[in-house]
Amino acid sequence: MKKDNKKVIYWLLTGCVLIFIMVVVGGITRLTHSGLSISNYKLISGTIPPMNDVEWQEAFDLYKQYPEYQKLNTHFELQDFKDIYFWEWLHRVIGRFIGLVFIIPFLYFLIKGQLTKPTIKKSIILLFLGGFQGFLGWYMVKSGLIDNPDVSHYRLAAHLTTAFLTFAYTFWVALDLIFPNKKDIEKGVRNFIRIGLVVLIFQIIYGAFVAGLDAGFIHNHWPLMNEGKIMHETVYIEQQPLIRNFVEGKSGAQFVHRVFAFVVVFFIIAIWLKARQLILTKNQVIGLNLLLLGVTIQFLLGVLTIIYAVPVWLGVAHQIGAFLLLSAMVFTLHRFSK
Repeated sequence: MKKDNKKVIYWLLTGCVLIFIMVVVGGITRLTHSGLSISNYKLISGTIPPMNDVEWQEAFDLYKQYPEYQKLNTHFELQDFKDIYFWEWLHRVIGRFIGLVFIIPFLYFLIKGQLTKPTIKKSIILLFLGGFQGFLGWYMVKSGLIDNPDVSHYRLAAHLTTAFLTFAYTFWVALDLIFPNKKDIEKGVRNFIRIGLVVLIFQIIYGAFVAGLDAGFIHNHWPLMNEGKIMHETVYIEQQPLIRNFVEGKSGAQFVHRVFAFVVVFFIIAIWLKARQLILTKNQVIGLNLLLLGVTIQFLLGVLTIIYAVPVWLGVAHQIGAFLLLSAMVFTLHRFSK
């Protein structure tokens, strides 16, 4: 059978879809404050949720031993706990399922000799990224189980960004197999798209900072942070020294995320204008147009998310928008790579 065949492509694209679902459920988990509902980690037995009243009460009693219940949720009844438990459990189960979807077919294709050496190497990197992502998830949860009833925004950003990068790399490997022949493109355009990708990833990281710090619940005005103010004074006085305001302060993180949204828009418009001067293939045109459409929708979602103080559905939609925009950027860069 031909190596790197359609089955391999379907496997990789299935992984992409599952990572997308994982990110969506992760966003809901975060926005519903469900992430600390399961305070232990059991790789096998943890796949099965509590099945009777006794097991539910044991899980609830365990939750009561940690800061989130003791400092924030002492009013919780068992049903309240079940509601948040569901999202964190689902998030973890999907993560385990993704691991199986990557590992089992990989071993099958490897034994059957259906992978080329380059694809084997890339697949091993994917498996490492998946395992590292799982580790970061638990490392993130641990930060909210000690004193502070919330996870570290640094660890949240690492967890989310790794998920995005794992998806991007999986998608890239699939595109390598779908489009084995690439067109030689002017180096300047290709490098400009690469810079745009870095800018977008930086913005995704700051989006995670905003989420981790709950910074979307303040300064709910646009285009000014508050009425009559481009930069609210708390942006630079909230933390000491000054630099900490922009990585640990709620106002500072939101300010950077706001400003960088315009930078992302600028880069994508510039990429579109610069690339349109060349003779393009159909797929290159599609990629460029998807970028322009994606950044427009994502910018509007960001504005609405701020104005309405992050309702769950808008927060999830904004995260989905970032995911789809990254997809468009990866597709476009691939189509402009040689």
